[in-house]
Amino acid sequence: MAAARFRLSSCLGSSAWTWTRGRHACRALSLSSNVKVEKDDRGVGRPFDKVLVANRGEIACRVIRTCRRLGISSVAVFSSADTATPHREQADESWDIGPAPSAESYLRADKIVQVAKESGSQAIHPGYGFLSENANFASMIEAEGMKFIGPPVPAIRAMGDKVESKSIARAAGVNTIPGFDGVVPDADEAVRIARDVGYPVMIKASAGGGGKGMRVARNDSQVREGFRMSEQEAVSSFGDGRLLVEKFIDCPRHIEMQILADQHGNAVWLNERECSVQRRNQKVIEEAPSPFLDPKTRRAMGEQAVQLALAVGYVSAGTVEFLVDSQSQFYFLEMNTRLQVEHPVTECITGLDLVAEMLWIAAGHQLPMKQENVPLRGWAVESRVYAEDPYKAFGMPSVGRLSRYREPVQVPGVRIDSGVREGSEVSIYYDPMISKLVTWGEGRGEALTSMLQALDSYVIRGVTHNVSLLREVIASKRFASGQLSTAFLAEEYPDGFKGHLLTDDESEELVAVAAALEVSYVRRARTIKSQGRSLQMSFEPIELWVHLGDRKYEVKVTVKDEKTHVVAIEDHEVEVIGQIDLSSPLLSLEVAHNERLLQPLRHDATGHVTLQFLGTAYELRVLSPSVARLLPLMPEPSIADLSRQLLSPMPGTVISIAVAFGDHVVSGQEICVIEAMKMQNSLVSARGGKVKTVNIKPGSTVGEGDLLVEIE
Repeated sequence: MAAARFRLSSCLGSSAWTWTRGRHACRALSLSSNVKVEKDDRGVGRPFDKVLVANRGEIACRVIRTCRRLGISSVAVFSSADTATPHREQADESWDIGPAPSAESYLRADKIVQVAKESGSQAIHPGYGFLSENANFASMIEAEGMKFIGPPVPAIRAMGDKVESKSIARAAGVNTIPGFDGVVPDADEAVRIARDVGYPVMIKASAGGGGKGMRVARNDSQVREGFRMSEQEAVSSFGDGRLLVEKFIDCPRHIEMQILADQHGNAVWLNERECSVQRRNQKVIEEAPSPFLDPKTRRAMGEQAVQLALAVGYVSAGTVEFLVDSQSQFYFLEMNTRLQVEHPVTECITGLDLVAEMLWIAAGHQLPMKQENVPLRGWAVESRVYAEDPYKAFGMPSVGRLSRYREPVQVPGVRIDSGVREGSEVSIYYDPMISKLVTWGEGRGEALTSMLQALDSYVIRGVTHNVSLLREVIASKRFASGQLSTAFLAEEYPDGFKGHLLTDDESEELVAVAAALEVSYVRRARTIKSQGRSLQMSFEPIELWVHLGDRKYEVKVTVKDEKTHVVAIEDHEVEVIGQIDLSSPLLSLEVAHNERLLQPLRHDATGHVTLQFLGTAYELRVLSPSVARLLPLMPEPSIADLSRQLLSPMPGTVISIAVAFGDHVVSGQEICVIEAMKMQNSLVSARGGKVKTVNIKPGSTVGEGDLLVEIE
């Protein structure tokens, strides 16, 4: 059976995608509220008249788009921090549910159910995160005579508990990981179990998912610390501090199966997604299909995923996650009883709208396809674009306003699921995701090429973002070869992520662009001083000194014409060809015969220039020869000793403090725990000494760079 046709548009309404039979194509569409109801392969109108979306951000926008396509009226909920967000504005109506903290708004099941009743909603779609896997929430919805667009309550409870889900999986004939099947009561017992199972072990929360409440331990002390941190994180994220311990599989791949099941006993698997590139047990890049699985293993995994779904009475969309070793042996990890963040890559290779399928299933319709009719067309890759600093532990959250924001919608095969726009605020209260950037191609190479172009074209200003890390991973030889594991980032960047390391040729390209830009700035300034009169172009070489890192380049720039700068570097020339529009945040240039996309981030009167090149921001200094000669005579600025000061590396909330005034500490000792976006981060002392000041207390809100504790 052919895949159903569906449309997906950007949250900003500027563009839309039509995923059709065969090749995927892009075209602009109107997103007016008077959308004609489209009939799909079921030949009926719509599953519901009105649906409330119990979420925010990009996933709320995503659900609202499908509701609009099907002619369903949508209801959004929002907190005081989300009064001007796209998800609120795109819905047909929106309701205020409380203050910014999620515990007082998006996690208030009673408020959301009350809004659903008062708005006349027939069903509630939970999205992912928040209340999406909360069985009590689903029960409340059903008690009010509305539909929960997700699985039955017993399935949520069973699969939401990692101990019970593992037992059910084993009984259903699903491969499981060796470990202790019960809940671990305390750290001492965790150590005993870990010794029995054998190191390394994984400590993880019995409830929830998303990488929260998970720690790998390789010895007794790590078990004790991991137990404490995971328990705190689990309580904060899920309100449930129960933990379990199981064998940790070294060098595993994280591969998951998307399934759909209806209320009539039908279930199918929709191929796999590879999600091995992770940091802190949270996914960074996903793709479908996996470059590792062969058809035989794919079928075996899919069949086991369906066996588990049928065994637990599962209905709706769900994901069965597996760990896969180098010998293609796979083991059940957990089942997510909701729509996954990375569902777009499955939609791209199957042509199915998973949100629409969830709606139809909740309304009682049968699945429109059999297993043999599920397609697998092309390749899709998803990069999670976050407001975070990848140079700090692969991603510490960043907050602020998107002062400039431009999505790479002109790149072939691109799809962007976002819930922000220019001017949006990234706050400390919610996940710092900016968007999900997805590219599709006939093969993996084509999808990766489009992804690199899209990342280079993505303009994000006002917050620190992780585009540099995403691009570096996508461009790496190891990723291109498909040699992945959940330890990918730690193995590729053992000393932390440092950005792209320029080759000599790439350095000269960057220097040439900086020099050409400086000449363009000078010419513009002279034009302004001449009151707008066009000055005759000078063909005389302009001498400059360009500093990049520890290297100094003496260059001469010749302007051949409006689009051509010839930059002489030492004994050879580098041509920079293209229109240098100083008002544009993105420059498309040919540099040394290479097509390059660059972003000017900074230029000031003292010659400081920052350029984003190959995903990484580089600082340069461009000076005239006379200024360059005087520069060595300037005194070097003194560098403050910050080893005695513990500064917050991210905005967040203080969960606990392990020291007090007058305490003696040693290097590496824990000082405090900061929670950011529901993740616990232990901060330690850089040196030994006596605690001089403590400027925080539990519950305090801190910003990035705030002074927490001083050591003397």
